[in-house]
Amino acid sequence: MASVLILAGCPVHELLDRQATSLARQLVRMFVEEIPIYRRLPDEELDGDITRITEHNLRMISGMFRDRRPPTAAELAPLRASAARRAQERVPLEALLAAYHLGARWVWDRLVARASPADFEAMLDMNRLVLLYTEAVTSAVCTAYLEEREGMLSQEQHAMHATVSALLGGDHTALAAVRLAPRYLVLAIAVGAHPDEKQDEPGGSIAARRKLHRIRAAVQRHATEQVLSVLDATGGLVLIPLNAGEPSLAEVTSAMARAAGAPIWVAAEAGPADRVPAAAKVAEEVLEVARVFGRPPGGYRLADVLLEYQLTRPSEATARLAGLLDPLLDNPDLLRTLKVYLDSGLDRRRTAELLHVHPNTVDYRLRRAVTLTGLDPADPAQLQRIGAALAARRHQAHLR
Repeated sequence: MASVLILAGCPVHELLDRQATSLARQLVRMFVEEIPIYRRLPDEELDGDITRITEHNLRMISGMFRDRRPPTAAELAPLRASAARRAQERVPLEALLAAYHLGARWVWDRLVARASPADFEAMLDMNRLVLLYTEAVTSAVCTAYLEEREGMLSQEQHAMHATVSALLGGDHTALAAVRLAPRYLVLAIAVGAHPDEKQDEPGGSIAARRKLHRIRAAVQRHATEQVLSVLDATGGLVLIPLNAGEPSLAEVTSAMARAAGAPIWVAAEAGPADRVPAAAKVAEEVLEVARVFGRPPGGYRLADVLLEYQLTRPSEATARLAGLLDPLLDNPDLLRTLKVYLDSGLDRRRTAELLHVHPNTVDYRLRRAVTLTGLDPADPAQLQRIGAALAARRHQAHLR
């Protein structure tokens, strides 16, 4: 067995053992002074669980100095259990690690203050053991904390998904024990890929999960209560509880897009809790319409896509509207010119730039389109019919 470490003529482990209880109380007081979150913990917890685990650490370090060995699994077990409890209490991991590292440094400083030049070899051994302690404790505490948080998040996500499913399905029995908001803003979301998602695995999957976490956090900052969501990396549904006014759709969408680092399309519809299924249906349909008709990333409500929305409902009129432009099918340039002309706000020069042709060519093609279809974009009434016909054709192309 290795000889015990001697410092200033006294076994180091005895210096700690003799004062472990009083030193633990001093350390806890220092945690309260130095680490803000500890000032918010109840006195009962500080004087009980926190002081006990601190004293256990001091005795563990003492045993390491006595036997000149790393901490054992049995010695680390109480630290793991304590870290799991702190995770349940939502004490930040960085605060927990700060306490362990602060305690190790404090013990080291107290011992070094007793040393003399004759203790140089002992100090080297002590330094090695303190580093082993810090390494082992950091690993054990982080692992236990993160495992507990992962389990908690899994349970929270499961409960959240169950609540969303019950709301969407109108399951009043399942919702009986859930505290619901008076109203919800239902968001149907489509999310583009972040550039990092194109990496080889596991980098792509990690980037997708991180993107999803950032999106959830961005939405939560615009709510006063817990947001409900069923999301994956490509989109899904978000339910924002409304107890007062609605958050700005433009601001929420912008915040999500910045957080995601990717394009986002959002469709919104609000309603009381018992109307969430209907609101979700409208939001999902508005989102589909916005995507089908090539709307740019952003936030949309039904009022923003009324014409396109109506054209996507099953109707004999939709087919007939699309058929108004059938005379142009044998000349795709005419149909494309007409579409770009309307998309450009009836600006012939801009249309010519986009099509890479002379403005006179645009004029000629528009005249030919008028001759073939009888629809003149210069006539406001006929312009509306042309726009509706183009929208109907785009919807039909999507269905194919």
